[in-house]
Amino acid sequence: MALPVAFFALFFAYPVTAIVGRGLRTEDGWQFGRIGEVVGRPDILDVLWFTTWQALASTALTLLIALPGAYVFARFAFPGKQVLRAVVTVPFVLPTVVVGTAFLAVLGRGGLLDELWGVRLDTTVWAILLAHVFFNYAVVVRTVGGLWSQLDPRQEEAARVLGAGRFAAFRRVTLPALAPAVAAAALMVFLFTFTSFGVVQILGGPAYSTLEVEVYRQTAQLLDLPTAAVLTLVQFTAVGAILAVHAVTVRRRERALRLVDPAQTSRRPRGAGQWALLGGVLLTALLLILLPLGVLVERSLDGPGGYGFGYYRALQSAGSGAASTFLVPPLEAVGNSLRYALVATLIALVVGGLAAAALTRRAGRLVRGFDALLMLPLGVSAVTVGFGFLITLDQPPLDLRTSWILVPLAQALVGVPFVVRTMLPVLRAVDERLREAAAVLGASPLRAWREVDLPLVRRAVLVAAGFAFAVSLGEFGATVFIARPDTPTLPVAVARLLGRSGELNYGQAMALSTILMLVCAVSLLLLERIRTDRSGEF
Repeated sequence: MALPVAFFALFFAYPVTAIVGRGLRTEDGWQFGRIGEVVGRPDILDVLWFTTWQALASTALTLLIALPGAYVFARFAFPGKQVLRAVVTVPFVLPTVVVGTAFLAVLGRGGLLDELWGVRLDTTVWAILLAHVFFNYAVVVRTVGGLWSQLDPRQEEAARVLGAGRFAAFRRVTLPALAPAVAAAALMVFLFTFTSFGVVQILGGPAYSTLEVEVYRQTAQLLDLPTAAVLTLVQFTAVGAILAVHAVTVRRRERALRLVDPAQTSRRPRGAGQWALLGGVLLTALLLILLPLGVLVERSLDGPGGYGFGYYRALQSAGSGAASTFLVPPLEAVGNSLRYALVATLIALVVGGLAAAALTRRAGRLVRGFDALLMLPLGVSAVTVGFGFLITLDQPPLDLRTSWILVPLAQALVGVPFVVRTMLPVLRAVDERLREAAAVLGASPLRAWREVDLPLVRRAVLVAAGFAFAVSLGEFGATVFIARPDTPTLPVAVARLLGRSGELNYGQAMALSTILMLVCAVSLLLLERIRTDRSGEF
């Protein structure tokens, strides 16, 4: 636990507490009265209200649209199922900047709806809600569908034999078993939408602001640290409560259920109703997921002189429309992002792997508290972390403000929770007697780990690396503060281009977003191939 605790203390707790301290502490001491003053302001109350209700609406809409998909993936067998499963998962690993850009190409000025019917939905709450559903669809499908596929269908069939109707059997047998998984998925969706930044920043316009967006505005634009500190504390408290409730629902999911091999529960659709349900899910995937991504690619190719790679070629030069936006050609952001993401992945694997190994040794409340600590970066304001890096890591012996390593460190904070959640179940499944047998035969602890643990968890390590690489590649909230002008990352470059007027800047943003989308999609498809490889499935 030593290295992970030191890593989080230095690069997470220290920057966050420094920001809060600068906002609430004066020469006369701590000014906790500012909390009530800030929270009671009408503009802040509006932000809190919008943050909460849009998260609730996004969660409800996501469940409504994604639960039929979870059932289809759990119970139906059809050609292309694995490919479609990977496709619907792509949005979850996409950077929020790409998601916002894709929906901007569909719903914004000059977008698909604007061209066809003269309708614009950007700067409206509907654009935000739809983008959130797009982003979190896979959370529900994976979380609920994974358990649903392992529930024994004979239990529901037995209820129907005893006289229960189809809906009554589902309500009394299947739904209680699925309830903890549905609750866990809903809480994760609520957490992601409650802390939404990139989507709201791009699609919401000045009229809509979540807590995360407001922290960024107060910090980067108004330099109002007291208000930003109070909002950080509010968000931290809310996220802590959400994670506590999520932990309870996860423990409820671990209760005894009669589970079977998913292959035994999957069959081809039968009857017009089931085929209609499958068709509806396929249509939803087409309109909700494939359409925005397809329009994004189309807009990146639609140049002033017709379709071609003009916008992509323009990325090779820092002149013309990008002259006032970048010090270097925007295309260099691709290489920067790949290098940063690779280093961040290595850091996340080392820190997350040690943390997962520590968590396999059950040690009561201390380990449970450590487990909760590892999840905090997913919910605490990344904007606060990024700005905290600037004001804390600027003095010896840790004067990193001008160092390239600052970006991978911030990205690794987001990657570590994914590494831990991927590796922990596999490490806990390793039979302790195998390690004991190796020790009896004279193997040292290091050799026992190399000969026993590593072969069993190698595939989990590769999957964890894939997730860490994808989320590091798309990290935006913290990177927007610490990425240097001469070494921008892809999400930062896209945001800068969208912030400038002009057709060339818009086209280059679409081109960079397409590149970022393709890199993330390839990473996920490789991850899916590794995960479903029967030669070493875990």
